[in-house]
Amino acid sequence: MNWLTRWFDRRPQLSLAQQERLTIWQELPRVVLNSPVVESRYVVVDVETSGLNLLEDKLISIGAVAVVNGKIALGDSFYVVLQQRAASEKGNILLHGIGTAEQLEGALPAEASLAFLEYLGKSPLIAFHVTFDETMIRRAMGTYLGYSFKHSWLDLAYVMPGLNPPLARRYRALDDWIGHFGIRIDVRHNALADALATAQLFQVAISQAAQKNVTHFAGLRDLEKAQRWVNSVS
Repeated sequence: MNWLTRWFDRRPQLSLAQQERLTIWQELPRVVLNSPVVESRYVVVDVETSGLNLLEDKLISIGAVAVVNGKIALGDSFYVVLQQRAASEKGNILLHGIGTAEQLEGALPAEASLAFLEYLGKSPLIAFHVTFDETMIRRAMGTYLGYSFKHSWLDLAYVMPGLNPPLARRYRALDDWIGHFGIRIDVRHNALADALATAQLFQVAISQAAQKNVTHFAGLRDLEKAQRWVNSVS
């Protein structure tokens, strides 16, 4: 048995129904990224994990809320806890509040991953510090669905400093920005609550960007790229 055969043997075995659902999602048309932000749907996402190691820790929960035509659509939200083989450590549970029973009795990971894709559609994803969320979601999709998840993301951790240069050096964390703009968050380190707070921050970004004549997702991506460059040379 060669290495290629061994690799394919390690791929998750999806049922025919699950494979069909994945295929249907893959064949959805791509979203046009130069459409006006206030005429589009975006999905703001946050995750909770068993730790901060991008290579070894596990995805525990996904929370997401849609921003449609510039408005938060509370009825268009998503939350799932993925079933774990073993619950995370006590300190980790105290952080995100997802207890042992909830972790062990969560949704089967392949089903949870497919449900998230079906909720997402092909809408662009928004997060604060995208690298962590994107990596954990991508790893889960590869592990549970055998799918290489590549998607359009926008990182507010760079967009907000790009829109607010005087605050760029002072504010680094999500808590800094939501505190500055008076955004209320009832439960920190809950994926859905954090996604809702981030969605409100995205609304601030949309409003501020419009004042600079940036009204399309592609323009926000340009702001992000420019701020990444500023950070790399400063």
